[in-house]
Amino acid sequence: MSEGEPLPGTLRTKSAAGRWVLLTTVLGSGMALLDSTVVNVALRRIGADLDADLAALQWTVNAYMLTLAGLILLGGALGDRFGRRKVFVTGVVWFAAASLLCGLAPNAGVLIAARALQGVGGALLTPGSLALIQASFHPDDRAKAVGVWSGLGGVGAAVGPFLGGWLVDGPGWRWVFLLNVPLAAVCVPVALRHVPESSASSGAAVGAVGHDGADGTVGAVGHEGADGTVGAAGHERKPFDVLGAVLGALTLALLTYALIAAPDGASSPAVIGAAAAGLALGVFFVHVERRRPDPMLPPSLFTAREFTAVNVVTLCVYGAFGGFFFLSALQLQVVAGYSALAAGTALLPTTVLMLFLSARSGELAQRIGPRLPLTVGPLLCAAGMLLMLRVDGAHTSYAADVLPAVSVLGLGMVTLVAPLTATVLASVDTARAGLASGVNNAAARAAGLITVAALPLLVGMGPEAYRSADEFGAAFRRAMPLCAGLLALGAVIAWLTVRGPGTEPPEDRRPECHSHCAVAAPPLEAPPSEAPDASSEEDR
Repeated sequence: MSEGEPLPGTLRTKSAAGRWVLLTTVLGSGMALLDSTVVNVALRRIGADLDADLAALQWTVNAYMLTLAGLILLGGALGDRFGRRKVFVTGVVWFAAASLLCGLAPNAGVLIAARALQGVGGALLTPGSLALIQASFHPDDRAKAVGVWSGLGGVGAAVGPFLGGWLVDGPGWRWVFLLNVPLAAVCVPVALRHVPESSASSGAAVGAVGHDGADGTVGAVGHEGADGTVGAAGHERKPFDVLGAVLGALTLALLTYALIAAPDGASSPAVIGAAAAGLALGVFFVHVERRRPDPMLPPSLFTAREFTAVNVVTLCVYGAFGGFFFLSALQLQVVAGYSALAAGTALLPTTVLMLFLSARSGELAQRIGPRLPLTVGPLLCAAGMLLMLRVDGAHTSYAADVLPAVSVLGLGMVTLVAPLTATVLASVDTARAGLASGVNNAAARAAGLITVAALPLLVGMGPEAYRSADEFGAAFRRAMPLCAGLLALGAVIAWLTVRGPGTEPPEDRRPECHSHCAVAAPPLEAPPSEAPDASSEEDR
C-alpha cells in the first residue's frame, strides 16, 4: 500500500476519499449495466449496417452473456486472491478495449468476438465493484455505501435504453460501445489514486482478526476466505477451479450454438454434434464439481431445498425476461415503426418503477415473507408480456397499448426481484451468502442466454424475420405466450416450495433493501458484516 493511501475498512461515505471510491465503482459497474440494457435497442440498426441475419443478432447478445455467466464466479475469486482493486481495474481496461473493438467492428463476426471479450471484462469488474465497496468502507457505513452504489447504478440502468436509442438514432450504434472508452478513462486513474487495495488473504476486508468480513472473507490468522484462500499465517492457498469455469462456459457455448444454428438444419452433423458435446460436457462439469475439494459451484449449496427451489424460479423468471427484452425492442421498431430512441424510451417505465419501488418491495417481503411476492410477481410479469400482444402494427398507441404492458411488467419485477435475492441469501449460512448470490446471478444470465438462443427456434422465426414486419409480428405473437408460460411455471414452483409467512429469516440474517434495476440478472449482494471497527479492536 502506497504512502497516504487510505486503509481498507476505514472510509466514510461523507469523506472525500469515500466519494471517490463510490464514483469509480459506479462508473465501472455502470459500464456493464449500460451495455446490458442498450444493445437490444441497437440490434435492428446493427443488422442493417453489417448485413447480419437474426442468428448474428442473437450472438451479439449471447456472446456477452456467455462469457459473463461462465466466468463471473471466477472473477470474484480472482479479486479475493490477487487484490480487488487490481482485478477491478483490469476488468475496466479489458471491458473498454473490447468496447472499442465492438465500436470499430467491420463485420458481424468481429462484433460477436468483441462482445465475448466484453463479457470477460464484465466478469472481472462486476463482482469487483461491490467487493471494493464492502472492503473499503467502515462497517458502520457499508450498508449506506452499498445503497448509494446500488441506487446510482440503477439510475444508469434506467436511462440505458433511452441513451442507447438516442445514440443509435444520432451518432450511430457504434457509439453505444465507444461511450465506454471515456468512462473507463475516468474510472481507472480514480481507482488507482483513491481506492485502497484489499484481498481475502490480507484480511483487509474485516474489522478484526478472525471475524467474517462483509464479503465472506476473514481475518489474517489462518482462517479460510471466500474463495478458499487462507490468511497470512503460512497456510496453503487452494487452487482456482479453472477447469470448472471452462467446462461451464463450453457447455453453455455448445448448447447455445446448437439452438441458434438449428433453424438452418436441425439434423445437420454440426448441430447434433454441438448439442451432444454440450450435454456431455455438462454432465462432466457436474462430476468435476462434485469431486473437487474447492469447486467453483459447490454442490453442497444445493442441499438447501429452498436455495435450489429459488434458483429454479430464477431460471424461469430471467429466462422469460431475456426473451422478452430481446424481442420487444425489435417488435417496437420492426412492427410498430418506432425509432430506436422511441423504442428505448417506451421500455423506460419498467426500470424506473424498479428504481423507485424495489427497496419498498424488499421491506414488504421481509414483513410478510417471500412466498406471496414470488408467486404474484411472476404472474404480473406474465400479464404484462401478454398485454404486449396489443403491439401489432403501425397503428399501435403508446398510451393505450405499450405503456400498460410495460407498467404491469415493471410492477411484477418490482414485486419479485428484491424478495428473490433476499430468499437466496437467507437460504444459506451467512458466510456463503456472497457465493450464493453469485450463483443466482450466473443462473439468471445463463437462463437469458438459453432463451435468446431457443425462442426464435421455438416460434419459427427465420434468419431474415427482423426485416419483415408481418413475419416478425407473427413470431412475436407466438413467443409472448411462451415467455408468460415460463413465468407462470416459476410462480407455481415458488408457491409450492418457498417458505410462507411467519418463517422468514431472523432479523440479523436479512439483507439491506436497496433500489436497483436488475433487468438482466438479480443484483449481486454480499452478506451483512458483523465485524467491528478495525481501529477500535486494535485499541482494546
